[in-house]
Amino acid sequence: MLAQVGIPCDVVVSNVDENIDGPPDYQVRELALRKARAVQGMVGRDGVILAADTLVFIDDKVLGKPESPDDAFAMLKSLAGRCHTVYTGVAIIKGCDETSFVDTTKVLFRNLADNEIWAYINTGEPFDKAGAYGVQDRGALLVDSIDGDYFTVVGLPVAKVAVALRDMGVEVW
Repeated sequence: MLAQVGIPCDVVVSNVDENIDGPPDYQVRELALRKARAVQGMVGRDGVILAADTLVFIDDKVLGKPESPDDAFAMLKSLAGRCHTVYTGVAIIKGCDETSFVDTTKVLFRNLADNEIWAYINTGEPFDKAGAYGVQDRGALLVDSIDGDYFTVVGLPVAKVAVALRDMGVEVW
């Protein structure tokens, strides 16, 4: 997404433990910070680190990445015909400066028949995505409406990231 808006970047995998408890806003902010701090030593002093984490929240429950097709089905079935909240936490480190924020977006799924859910699961898309769907791919067919930043649902609120980078002295234009 950064390349799409003209912000050059390299991807460095952090491999941090993503098991964490607490409210959803705490979880995504903390995981984004952990990811950013984990790669800090791999990036030169002048480098800028951007990390993010996203989760789906419904019925006071966090929906992470599904562990099996049955798990994905249960998640998607719980979202069908209902509104849920997507939380994305972002952390940015530049030298000794560090900032982080959380953005939320409401997503309303349309009513889904079981065969539609299984057809989506059979695409393989749900297995590396919080809440078992990716709105940027075929999961878009599951969504009735979005109230908030589409890019937060995708996993990186790029306009807010651009503002945060600007505020840290990083030119994005």
